[in-house]
Amino acid sequence: MPAIVPPICHRYDGLRKNPAHALDIRRAVAKLSVMTKDSQSGEIPTLASWAGGPEALRALTKRFYEKVPHDAVLAPVFARMDPHHAEHVAAFITEVFGGPKGYSGSGGSHAHMIGRHLGRHLTEEFRKRWLAIILDTADEVGLPADPEFRAAFVGYLEWGTRLAVLNSQDGVTPPPADAPMPEWNWGPPGGPWQG
Repeated sequence: MPAIVPPICHRYDGLRKNPAHALDIRRAVAKLSVMTKDSQSGEIPTLASWAGGPEALRALTKRFYEKVPHDAVLAPVFARMDPHHAEHVAAFITEVFGGPKGYSGSGGSHAHMIGRHLGRHLTEEFRKRWLAIILDTADEVGLPADPEFRAAFVGYLEWGTRLAVLNSQDGVTPPPADAPMPEWNWGPPGGPWQG
């Protein structure tokens, strides 16, 4: 009977064939102390800490919003963007991913974030373009590429962008001021059957 080789071994085998991949591993190992700090204490790390903390999410949004003015689809929507927009979005995502409450702590709320999308008539084309650029930017700035983090990250982006499109259409009632901040973690949030 042939031995069963765990899938992870194929990754190491690939390193022997292509030593350039080792450079990525060295960079990843340098981040391990940040990413495993919570897990060493027996706690599950938040998505924010696994991503590299608030600094990593600020780098993501800063670079993303540097690209937006040069994109034909996104530029018109962000034409009058507040110069601090990237910082606000980074603080929001950081808080949603279980990091410091810098967004709500400085007066922001989920209702405020939803309110920023009301009446904007966002389209599926816009949503897909936003998503494509943010995912490319996540790679560019070095957010973790492990499948578990990326599944949670993409899950949140899909959920959030689809809600943004829905909330941007005519006839949407503004949310109550005390709408709770979303909390995103490693697992699925539930389903529409839950109300």
